[in-house]
Amino acid sequence: MYRNIYRNTGCGQIDLSHTGAEVAMCGWIFRSRDHGGLVFCDLRDTTGVAQIVFSPDYSEEIHKMAHQLRAEYVVAIKGDVCVRPEGTENPDIPTGSVEVYVKQLDILNRSEPLPFQIDQDIEVSETHRLKYRYLDLRRPQMLKNITTRHQTCKAVRDYLDELGFLDIETPVLTKSTPEGARDYLVPSRMAPGCFYALPQSPQLFKQLMMVAGMERYYQIVRCFRDEDLRADRQPEFTQIDIEMSFVDVNDVINLVEGLIERVFWRIKKEDVPTPIERLSYGGAMERFGNDKPDMRFQLELKDMADLADKSTFKVFLDALSSGGRVKGLLGKGMAGFSRRETDLLTAEAQSLGAKGLAWIKVKDGFESPILKFFPEDVVRQMAERLQAAPGDMMLFVADKEKVVNDVLSRMRLDIAKKQNLIPSTDKFVWITDFPSFEWNEEDARFQAIHHPFTSPTDEDIKLIMGAGKVDLSKLKSKAYDLVLNGSEIGGGSIRIHRPELQKKIFELIGLPEGEAEERFGFLLDALKYGAPPHGGLAIGLDRLVMLMTGAQSIRDVIAFPKTQKGACLLSGAPSQVDKKQLRELYIRLNVPDEGLTTG
Repeated sequence: MYRNIYRNTGCGQIDLSHTGAEVAMCGWIFRSRDHGGLVFCDLRDTTGVAQIVFSPDYSEEIHKMAHQLRAEYVVAIKGDVCVRPEGTENPDIPTGSVEVYVKQLDILNRSEPLPFQIDQDIEVSETHRLKYRYLDLRRPQMLKNITTRHQTCKAVRDYLDELGFLDIETPVLTKSTPEGARDYLVPSRMAPGCFYALPQSPQLFKQLMMVAGMERYYQIVRCFRDEDLRADRQPEFTQIDIEMSFVDVNDVINLVEGLIERVFWRIKKEDVPTPIERLSYGGAMERFGNDKPDMRFQLELKDMADLADKSTFKVFLDALSSGGRVKGLLGKGMAGFSRRETDLLTAEAQSLGAKGLAWIKVKDGFESPILKFFPEDVVRQMAERLQAAPGDMMLFVADKEKVVNDVLSRMRLDIAKKQNLIPSTDKFVWITDFPSFEWNEEDARFQAIHHPFTSPTDEDIKLIMGAGKVDLSKLKSKAYDLVLNGSEIGGGSIRIHRPELQKKIFELIGLPEGEAEERFGFLLDALKYGAPPHGGLAIGLDRLVMLMTGAQSIRDVIAFPKTQKGACLLSGAPSQVDKKQLRELYIRLNVPDEGLTTG
């Protein structure tokens, strides 16, 4: 309960037990209704909303003042809690059985007319919302989102504290070690020409803490990546960072499953069935076409190579002969699509990278312009494999494996949305057994899929450290991702803890010894001094809260986010600085300086 000079209770905390009591409350006028003899207002603070009533029978003077009240005026009141007359209760709010008859009113501050209404569920442009973020945050849904974020953090801290984890801060100004997204760089005034980097992750420091014997570390930490943005990305974001010593894959997964159970029960009163299903990277790519499948619905991709090979359809045969794939996808309930709609589907597939899209409608029989290329029994086997029933449509893409997977995985999700096949329940899945390396066409070399500190599997370590030649494309790692409803919310791995293996990995990805020493020498040195086996995981807090609240963008669960161009519309960042500041940093701009202030 609140106890201070302004109030003794919150607006959302009064109920029938307060009947007849005098309360002092303060907050913002949310709505106001003048019924002539009585003036009703909804008073809002962070605890909720209460109806307050101004009656001339209580105070003529206060009743007159009430006519001045407008939306978002800040007021303090004292009054008596009364039961609402029968038939006027509001069951939609916790305080809906009572109201407060006001006998003292102080207008603490007035508000100018708002640039947009916050007391109604109306569409407001995101530009307006971000420019006036302090008003947008007053909206009940935004307050709920930010409150949920706080509660999530508290649940995480409580859980990890119970298990003996230490909350340890890591540096924000650190060394640039480019291997992934671009770093945000910060010039150093005390070391002209040198720069700090803002951390993309505390990766190296949390590994160093394992070397230091901290054993169980966590941090809810700010991270920075200079990359192209979209609905679920921000240049600065927050992750729940966890690292442990003397663990292997199962230990990390079990601990994180307990964390997820705690958070979902605390926030949503929802049980998360554990153990969470595990799916290998290879299995995910084969069945769903990507490594973050939405498991709430079926529509699995099916290989059609053996059946395509029995046809005379040149498109399929050419793809197979060139080492490509032919896969099918069930278009549930889409047999009634018109020619125009099927043409739009084909155009969609082409926009995603396919050369085209083949289709067969399942009705009493089969309908398609490609039927003439297939024996009837082969078409029937295709339908059985896709579990197609009358009313469905079978969709096929033939191309390079990556193209087939990319196109059909995205079409799978689009079909599920359009056909209302996605239930409202939450569904987690672990993706494991990731490849260690992938080929980078631009740099013409292999690179680590996660990061170069990820441990290969025990079997592959033997191959790597042996004398024979190693096929990097076939090596697997002890990496794992946690996926919720088709979104990756966390990822981690068991780390390399032996210096000789870490050096070998750098060698395999083409990182010269001198460069490896320059970038990561302090980690390589530390691994020489009794580094324990260790591993961990980082969960994206913003994305997790977004999914739990049903928000459409992580910007809706961050108090002061940036736009998709990395701009803060509220403060005007990024902005130019005056020349004096640049001179102090020994920086000369190689861009037109119109608009720069001259210090």
